[in-house]
Amino acid sequence: MANIKSAKKRIKVIDKKTARNIRVKNHIKEAEKAFLAAVESGDAEAAKAAFQHAEKKLMQAAAKGTFHKNAVARKISRFEKKLNALSAK
Repeated sequence: MANIKSAKKRIKVIDKKTARNIRVKNHIKEAEKAFLAAVESGDAEAAKAAFQHAEKKLMQAAAKGTFHKNAVARKISRFEKKLNALSAK
């Protein structure tokens, strides 16, 4: 346990940021699962709506630094590829 006041404060700040990152990651996992479920069912409209929601959540996470922007861009690109393949059917 830290003895210095500034170190104690840093521990509190880290705990808050960790909790926020966990919450954001859980939201993203839920959005991804919803999108992939819509793609599996073959419902293009539901998949498009789920894609828009997932993209928004991913971009927000990248803006806050939870995920790297290139990792988010790669994930969105892969989702978009799946959505386009579903729409082409």
